[in-house]
Amino acid sequence: MSKAGSPAWHSACFLCVQEDIGCLVMLREWALRREREQATPVGACTTPQRHSDPSVRDPMIQFESVTLAYGRGESAVQALDKTSIKIGEGDFVALVGPSGCGKSTILKLIGGLISATTGYVFVAGREIGAEDVRIGMAFQNPTLLPWLTVRQNVMLPLKIVQPFRADWTPKRKTDYRDRAEALLAQVGLSGFGDKHPWQLSGGMQQRASLCRALIHDPTLLLLDEPFGALDQFTREELWAVLQELWLTRKPTVILVTHDLRESAFLANRIVVMSARPGRVIEDETVPFERPRTIAMTYDAGFVALNQPLRSLIVEVRAGNEVSLGAAA
Repeated sequence: MSKAGSPAWHSACFLCVQEDIGCLVMLREWALRREREQATPVGACTTPQRHSDPSVRDPMIQFESVTLAYGRGESAVQALDKTSIKIGEGDFVALVGPSGCGKSTILKLIGGLISATTGYVFVAGREIGAEDVRIGMAFQNPTLLPWLTVRQNVMLPLKIVQPFRADWTPKRKTDYRDRAEALLAQVGLSGFGDKHPWQLSGGMQQRASLCRALIHDPTLLLLDEPFGALDQFTREELWAVLQELWLTRKPTVILVTHDLRESAFLANRIVVMSARPGRVIEDETVPFERPRTIAMTYDAGFVALNQPLRSLIVEVRAGNEVSLGAAA
């Protein structure tokens, strides 16, 4: 029996499709919500929007005493305690902390997929949903549609998100195809556009996933453990790829990861969160110049940066109370 005809193959495709549909639904809902907001007539009754602190210079993302609880009443689970954080435009911030501390919840709040229970979330200087901000997302699993080619997967946001969607038909075989091929070449996948995801290794699939997250020139790039399922050598290769993509495109990036070495290699700041309910307990600047190399991650400076943060996470995993700035 051929690979494509085996029961295991069909089961794997079904699981993949489930996850892919969830990802596409989120992207589609975001695009439709933006269209509805832009179509609101002048003078229509709208909810007044609170503006962020004008004294903060160019904040792309700002949380003000944000809390979030899943569920209601006695069964409610407090995911985030009062959390405040500011992220500038073009910054690269890594969120680290024990499992269940609310790192992925913060990404969902920024993406407008869920709403805060209390507090305020500002994106591009306005409350979430008030400003048209283009977002790219990549997850631990590449979530590529198995029946599409690699190039078609990468081009998918151009078919969904405005203003690219309006020009999809005339440009999909010309400008959009060239855009996808240029991105694939930048991440080392030149010549693989006509392949299908199952013909690529895990690392190659994740490279294609990064291309799909960037194809529509997002202002915000949200990464939820995109390298967590890869082996160490492939992971390190993709760190270099992501660093180059950020240096050439400069989106605002929020990376969720459990890897402090990865954080120090990629990010400008490392934000450490406490155990659930999550809150910020450390915000450390990464002082190393770019471009960074893998060899640098073994230097004494890297170790000196990461070791106190690692000790801090061990403390909060053990359930010990830690105050802001404890790693200093």
